[in-house]
Amino acid sequence: MSEQVNSLWVKKTDLPQSNWQNTDLPPLAQGELLLEIEKYALTANNITYAAVGDGFGYWNFFPTGDDQWGIVPVWGFAKVAASHVEGIAVGERVYGYLPMASHLVVAPGNVTDAGFVDSAAHRQGLAIIYNQYHRLGQESGEMEAERALYQPLFTTSFLIEDMMRKSDWHGAQALLLTSASSKTALGLAVVAKNLSPEIKRIGLTSPGNSAFVAATGLYDEVLTYDQLAEADADQATVSVDFAGNSKVLAAIHDHWGDRLKFSSLVGATHFEERGGDGELKGPKPILFFAPTAAESLMKEIGPVDFRAKVDAQFAAFVTAVSGHLSVEHLSGLDSLQNAYLEMLANKVAPNRGLICTLT
Repeated sequence: MSEQVNSLWVKKTDLPQSNWQNTDLPPLAQGELLLEIEKYALTANNITYAAVGDGFGYWNFFPTGDDQWGIVPVWGFAKVAASHVEGIAVGERVYGYLPMASHLVVAPGNVTDAGFVDSAAHRQGLAIIYNQYHRLGQESGEMEAERALYQPLFTTSFLIEDMMRKSDWHGAQALLLTSASSKTALGLAVVAKNLSPEIKRIGLTSPGNSAFVAATGLYDEVLTYDQLAEADADQATVSVDFAGNSKVLAAIHDHWGDRLKFSSLVGATHFEERGGDGELKGPKPILFFAPTAAESLMKEIGPVDFRAKVDAQFAAFVTAVSGHLSVEHLSGLDSLQNAYLEMLANKVAPNRGLICTLT
C-alpha cells in the first residue's frame, strides 16, 4: 500500500499555476477508510468548482493545508485500500466526490448497503450532495465512464428545468442557453424537450462549436454569440447562462430587456471572462446553486423518488447524446495536468469526454 498521496495542487488566485505534490499519507484512525482513486471525469464543471471555489467553499472539501493552494474536486470511482470501518471491506468500490489525487481518507457515517456520508470534521456543514458516496461492490458496472462524466452535470440540468417548470417558466415561451455545447446545457435541453416541450430551446455557442450543437438536434435554434441580435427579442424568454461571460450576459439583457423574464447564472465555463454584471437591463440575474435545490427537492419528494426521476431523464440523455459525445481515457500525471490546463483554457472540444487515471 502506498504511503504517499499524489495530488494536483492549483493556486487559488491563478488557476493555471498547478503542480503535482507528494505528501505523506496520514495514519488511518478507527472509523476511517483509505480510498485509492481509480478514475475520475474531467469536465468544465470542475473548472467552475475552481473558479468559484472561495465563494462556494469548493476548496474546503480537500484542503491542502496551504491557504494559497487548493485541490480541484472531481467525480469518479475509488476502491477501499485500507479499512478501519466494520462492514466495509478492502477492495470494495465507491462512486462520489473526489480530489484530483491518488488517495483520499474518509470517515464514513450513516453507513447503509447503498452508501455512506463522509463525516470528517472538515466536511461538516458542506453540501450533503457532495459528501455522499455510493457503494458499488467489488466489480465494475455498466456505463461507469458516462456516469462519472455526465451524471453530476445532468443533476444540475434536471434541477434547473424543475425550478423553471414550477415557476411556469416565468411566463416565457423560450429558453436561451449559453455555452450550448456544454454537457450541462445539453442535459437541460434534453430535460426541457422531454418535460416542457412547449418551450422553445435556443442554443448560444461559439462559431467553432455551432455545427456540433446543431447536429445534436436538441435545440430548436442555434446561434453563435455574434448572431445574438438575430434572436426574436419580442418573444418572452428566460436565459440560463453557463458561460459566466459578463459581456455575453450584458448583450442578452440588452437584447431582450423587459422581455427577459428570468436570468439564471450557472457555472463559469469561460472563467477568465467572469466579471461584475454592472447595470443590466431587465431582471437581476439570480445565481443557481444545485446543492441547495437538490436538498429542497429531496425534502419535497424524498431521496428515492428524487433519484428515480433524475435517473429516468439521465437514461434519456445518454441515449440522446450517444452518437455525439465520445469517451476518451487519459493516464499519467503529465497527461492529466495538461488536460486540466486545456479544460481551463476552454480548448477541449465539446464532443470529448475525458476519463482520467493517474497511472
